Amino acid sequence: MPVKSILFGIVVLIGLLMFYAGFVVVNPGHVGVVKRLGAVSPTPLAEGFHLKIPFVDIVEEIDIRLQPARVPGSAASKDLQQVDTTIVLQYSMNAALVPKTFQQVGNRAIVKSAILTPAIAESVKAITAQFTAEELVTRRAEVTISMQTQIESFLTETLTEKELNGALSIANLAIEEFEFSADFNRSIEEKVRAEQDALKAENEKLKRVTQAEAAAAERTLAADAEAYKTEVESVARAEAIRREAAALKSNPELIQLRMAEKWDGKLPQFTGGAIPFLQVENMLKNAN
Repeated sequence: MPVKSILFGIVVLIGLLMFYAGFVVVNPGHVGVVKRLGAVSPTPLAEGFHLKIPFVDIVEEIDIRLQPARVPGSAASKDLQQVDTTIVLQYSMNAALVPKTFQQVGNRAIVKSAILTPAIAESVKAITAQFTAEELVTRRAEVTISMQTQIESFLTETLTEKELNGALSIANLAIEEFEFSADFNRSIEEKVRAEQDALKAENEKLKRVTQAEAAAAERTLAADAEAYKTEVESVARAEAIRREAAALKSNPELIQLRMAEKWDGKLPQFTGGAIPFLQVENMLKNAN
């Protein structure tokens, strides 16, 4: 094989290597950290095509997209109950601070293990100790907000010391589940059962009271109706008596008529004395 052909092949190979080593493509959702002979450039490379010095510049891609971090934790509650839980934290990295973060901490995996995980673990212990085991369940939303606030405070303090304040951004935090001891779970079940029994008894009592009140109200209405009826009849009778009395007073002969209406036609039997005299004729005239 001619020497010239060999040399040409070598030149072409070197040219291709130089070509491919002279540029880099940063993938979407990433930034490139340029390491030039071991020194980190403070300017990140945005996604897309970039030129670099072949065999001198090494580009490290860092994912800055929103990602979850699942961290299990264990702590003691305010009432000294052992609580196991898993925190899911969604976070992203600040592109402008990625080179400095890489220089002082490391890549994303190291950032998570060295900064984020300890922040979550310590915050879980601090917040869990402020609530009883029951409150962790009944006040879950408040606990979640408190944990996120505590984590953000922990990160701010840690990153400020390294002049990296704002390097990490927290989107939201979720508590997957609280797990308690078997004894505590059993006590909760017994408490719930007792509350349900008490509620059932209260409902039964309320039902009986309601029925008794309804019966009493019905009796009261019946008594009121009877009393009203009696009152109306009494008023009517009194009015009839008043009118009859007025009529008798203005017409004395009407008394004789009433007596005749009630007479059975028999004269009273006397052993002695006079027989009462009735004005029968006058009464008959008045009756006609």
